Amino acid sequence: QVQLMESGGGLVQAGGSLRLSCAASGLTFSTYVMGWFRQAPGKEREFVASISASGAYIDYTDSVKGRFTVSRDNAKNSVYLQMNNLKPEDTAVYYCASATHPYGTHLTDRRDFASWGQGTQVTVSS
Repeated sequence: QVQLMESGGGLVQAGGSLRLSCAASGLTFSTYVMGWFRQAPGKEREFVASISASGAYIDYTDSVKGRFTVSRDNAKNSVYLQMNNLKPEDTAVYYCASATHPYGTHLTDRRDFASWGQGTQVTVSS
């Protein structure tokens, strides 16, 4: 079965940076869109970023554009989220997800993703 394991979360001051990693197994990683989502306390899980199988197509939610960068290394079965200029409102549990079906592009709805990691906490202090 598909297994996704996030790492890299932590506590950082506003304006700081973190890099999240997600290691995947149990799927042909190079053929799946990968996504990052986040969930703050009392809120629904929301889309953050996604990257197509080849890395050619990338989407971000508006609130992170210009600050976050998603990338992937298909040779390492890994996807990354570089987060710069972090703000307190970025505080959430961040989840890595793989798409339900191979290929596809511009996936931003959580219903398009079938497998999820356990999440990693990101806390940004003001």
